[in-house]
Amino acid sequence: MPQNPSPSDELSVYASSVASASVTPTPTPTVERTVPSHLRRLYAATIPFGIGCGISLGLTPTHLPKLGFTKQNIGSLSVFFAAGLVLFALPVGVLIRRFSAERMMAICLVGYGLCLIAFPYATTYESIAFVRFFDGMSTVGVWVASETILLAHARREHKAYLTTLYAIFLASGYVMGPFASMGLAKVVPNTVSFAIGGFFELAAAVFVLLVLPPIPPAVGVSSEELHEKPTAVVAERHLSGLAILWRIKTSCFAAFSYGYFQAAVVLFLPLFVIETKGIDPIQTNIFPGLFCLGMLACSNFAGRLADRVGHLKTVRGLSATGLVAVLGFVYMDPYWLMCIAVTIAGATFASMSPIALALTGVVVKSHDYSRANSIYNMFYATGILFGPPISGVIFQRWGGAAMLNHHVMLWAVFLAFTMIFIQDDPASRRPQDRRSKA
Repeated sequence: MPQNPSPSDELSVYASSVASASVTPTPTPTVERTVPSHLRRLYAATIPFGIGCGISLGLTPTHLPKLGFTKQNIGSLSVFFAAGLVLFALPVGVLIRRFSAERMMAICLVGYGLCLIAFPYATTYESIAFVRFFDGMSTVGVWVASETILLAHARREHKAYLTTLYAIFLASGYVMGPFASMGLAKVVPNTVSFAIGGFFELAAAVFVLLVLPPIPPAVGVSSEELHEKPTAVVAERHLSGLAILWRIKTSCFAAFSYGYFQAAVVLFLPLFVIETKGIDPIQTNIFPGLFCLGMLACSNFAGRLADRVGHLKTVRGLSATGLVAVLGFVYMDPYWLMCIAVTIAGATFASMSPIALALTGVVVKSHDYSRANSIYNMFYATGILFGPPISGVIFQRWGGAAMLNHHVMLWAVFLAFTMIFIQDDPASRRPQDRRSKA
């Protein structure tokens, strides 16, 4: 049997190929923006992953109330999902450095698919909590692994462009999933619908295993750095966890705010419009799809803008626009206007997430990507952990309008944070500051 190449051999071949390419004339901007083949395959794998997630998101808000769970029960169940996210976010970074991001992504996709298949068979609070915990572990593993692959193969000047392309492919699945869930809910029981979502995840895992050759990030070099130094990899000091956190603190706050908002609104926005606006429950299944549709339409434009004018400036503008959309939602009654507001929220808040991720890739070196992505996703998971239970309590005691207004207040605090720490983005520094902090 042929022997698999060792990581050092694989890196040497990769470095040689880049070195030979470096003697060609300087590419034009159009060529520079060509998506690397490794990323094209990663993007393709995100589509079935997104479809499975979208089916789950579309069905869960109506599935749990049918089992007799209250708003507070629904919010507290999300704690177990978020606990899986938080507890596995840092360990998965270590595992990626040991086994490669590609292998970990495939393993976690299998785990997520099995959780989706098992979910409708869990009918008690304890059994649902158990499944949701492992669901969270598998989900954060997919996130950290795919983002590590993404940042390692995206050049610095196009990171936001390439991360938003990733978001577009992921959103395509998220858009198709909720629409599919509406059709499935009419013809098959939820056990079949969730199983279909799970099979999409298993298909994505097989695709990753077959077409994404593992390139170990533990070597500490990205495709960009190999292009810059093709014949030698210079060992650099690894930053401590606290130093990485300080560098990416603005991205982490963005991730926390988005996770807090997204997890709570997906669960409680349908209930809010059903109870206070008189909307038919099945009409709310489309909200997650519209949210992702907004991101699908606007994220790539936002990424190009971020690469040009700066990541934090773009994130600030998106957050301010999304804040207004959420605030206006409280006062809207027509269903079509609510659909527009949900789409605008997705176009802003969901587009902001990949840009914040791109900023993380700009301010840390590639050998710290897996740890930086773990910390970034831990903050996102922490937002998911606290968002639903706090929002559930506010909703239960003071109503849906108060619940949405407290999200508006959080985004206002984040806007102030981006102004205070604007120099966290190298694009916002004066030339002499960039040289001193490089």
